[in-house]
Amino acid sequence: MVQNVIFDVDGTLVDSVDEHAEAWRRAFLEFGRDVPFAHVRSQIGKGADQLMPVFFTEDELEKFGKELSDFRSTLFKREFMPKLRPFPRVRELFQRLRKDGLRIAVASSAKEDELEFYLRLCNIQGMLDGETSKDDVSKSKPHPDIFEAALERLGRPDTRSVVVIGDTPYDALAASKLGVPTVGMLCGGFPEEDLRTAGCRAIYQDPADLLAHYDSSRDTWPWAEDAVAAAKDEEPR
Repeated sequence: MVQNVIFDVDGTLVDSVDEHAEAWRRAFLEFGRDVPFAHVRSQIGKGADQLMPVFFTEDELEKFGKELSDFRSTLFKREFMPKLRPFPRVRELFQRLRKDGLRIAVASSAKEDELEFYLRLCNIQGMLDGETSKDDVSKSKPHPDIFEAALERLGRPDTRSVVVIGDTPYDALAASKLGVPTVGMLCGGFPEEDLRTAGCRAIYQDPADLLAHYDSSRDTWPWAEDAVAAAKDEEPR
């Protein structure tokens, strides 16, 4: 039975994927690279350390990688963060999880100050058993480091009692490296097929949809049973 839930933040709890993509697109343009918005958007979910090498060479990043990352960060905070909004019923979902005794952590590729802004925006401060940001790890998704750090914050529970909830294939790929199942959210804009291909065991539209299905269940969420069944199917025969 699921006892621990680790949430991604951008695109899962907060409607911010388009804003991140546009901030990166404009930053790339500032440094001489005109990249289509859709191409940039397809990489959102990775941290800067994994995203920038998709568009720039190693030599280029050695010359101006930090300057590029800092420019993007300043631009995002100044022009895009004030426009962000949480998806519906995030706080209510967290309240329900806590009422049922589940432990909650968030794991974000955002910087620590950005993550704190998101938690205030969603009004979920004080409702977490752990939180991790890019400042806590050396590599971002699809590397598993950020979820590994979240598991540490939760006291290293058995991975069979944990589920990750995220909106990108990079969440599922990272969690799978730790043996943790992932539930996908469509509200971040990634196609359902991409999420399932990456390993998501079930798909919901957004936090409100997940809460609605949670409320209709009895002893466990429907996807927890799906995860157990899938794990059995994967066992050697």
